[in-house]
Amino acid sequence: MQGPRKLRSRHITMITLGGIIGSSLFVGSANIIRSVGPAAIVSYLVGGLLVYLAMLMLGEMAAVRPAIGSFMEYARVGMGDWAAYLVGWLYWYIWSVCWPTRR
Repeated sequence: MQGPRKLRSRHITMITLGGIIGSSLFVGSANIIRSVGPAAIVSYLVGGLLVYLAMLMLGEMAAVRPAIGSFMEYARVGMGDWAAYLVGWLYWYIWSVCWPTRR
């Protein structure tokens, strides 16, 4: 039988981060629901469904056809070289142009 387990510093850090993220998610959601109304809940559900379906599709593609590379390779296989080229540039655009301007 094992003795009592102790929490290490990394465990405390992860618990703290989870608490901060969770509480800010609830406070942010409450503010949006208060200002928009029930439509916010519907939009959260639709957004969550889209993210779930995208992850499901990426997982299925990775299981059926494992490939070295990023999701651009799946665009190349499914739609051709033009799609991989476009996905690569859009990904670059998001990280270099759109992301730094968010506050």
